[in-house]
Amino acid sequence: MTDVPQQILDDATAVLHCALAGDSDAVVDTFDAVLDRSGMVGAYDVAWCLAAAMVGDNASRGGCTLDFPGIDEADYDARWVARFVSAYANSDVDTAEALFGAALADGQLPDCLLTLAGSAVATLRNRRT
Repeated sequence: MTDVPQQILDDATAVLHCALAGDSDAVVDTFDAVLDRSGMVGAYDVAWCLAAAMVGDNASRGGCTLDFPGIDEADYDARWVARFVSAYANSDVDTAEALFGAALADGQLPDCLLTLAGSAVATLRNRRT
């Protein structure tokens, strides 16, 4: 990722550290602090950084398909994370913004961001093994 403000990178790092520690409350508190300081744009930017961490630097961007058997039966937050990360992998900002807005409108954004943080940590752990 390029041209990302250092504060957003620091916030994403803080979210990952809290998630790695298994501290869901601290993840929520970190996102709340981002919202207080930078609003929804800041929260979106942190989520975008978490998606970047999941996809990694070596993945080719664009032309990716979502391979998630049973996606339509998954919980809202799991569907959201899969689709948000897919949007990142395809450089599809319009879809990612629409997903973010829909989760906000549906009252599901906090759960989606928490699941995204947990998924990012699980992906990073799997990548290390």
